[in-house]
Amino acid sequence: MKFDKNQLELYAITDRSWLKKDQSIYDIVEQAIAGGATMIQVREKNLSKRDFIKEVCNIKPLCYRNNIPLIVNDDLSIAIESNADGIHLGQLDLKKYLIESSIPKSMILGISAQNLEQAIEAKNIGAHYLGVGAIFPTSSKDDAQNLNISILKEITKNVDIPVVAIGGINEDNIPLLSNTNINGVSIISAIFAKDDVKTAAENLKKIIRRTSFYEENHNF
Repeated sequence: MKFDKNQLELYAITDRSWLKKDQSIYDIVEQAIAGGATMIQVREKNLSKRDFIKEVCNIKPLCYRNNIPLIVNDDLSIAIESNADGIHLGQLDLKKYLIESSIPKSMILGISAQNLEQAIEAKNIGAHYLGVGAIFPTSSKDDAQNLNISILKEITKNVDIPVVAIGGINEDNIPLLSNTNINGVSIISAIFAKDDVKTAAENLKKIIRRTSFYEENHNF
């Protein structure tokens, strides 16, 4: 799937720890898409490789029907074997894959960055977008370090590829990201921890569209 920066608007990342009884990842992804999610990342830290691939393959037709890119977190071999649209790599995984293997040119490549140096390196490697954060406190990643919003602005000002903000983002703090020149927000618990995932996504989408992320002179 060809990458479009507008697909970053409401970037939903799965977390099975929020699943309710008799609920599957497919179920909540379907609800998130119905509510307006524009990109889906499957993030699994404890599944076997076989089950991870099965899960991605199960979700792929749903995303395809809705023209939503499906991204795999961290594991390139799973992304390739499941025919996912892309891969998102953290800094540690990035070093491993640059040494061990090449990323197919057809894949959307997202890379996490916590500072301008990492952002510039990711752009030079060929990232299609950056995931910058954690912007606000989050329980989704134990090792996440919060960034000052000024660092986010520094990155978007100096690196000419799309940026999605991540980390502790919810309905209350999205407006704080106005004029940061990001292309969207990446959200886990503010979607998937809710009893009504579809409504949560709908509400977030409304707030995103009421928030002016771009400064007038920002052209990328």
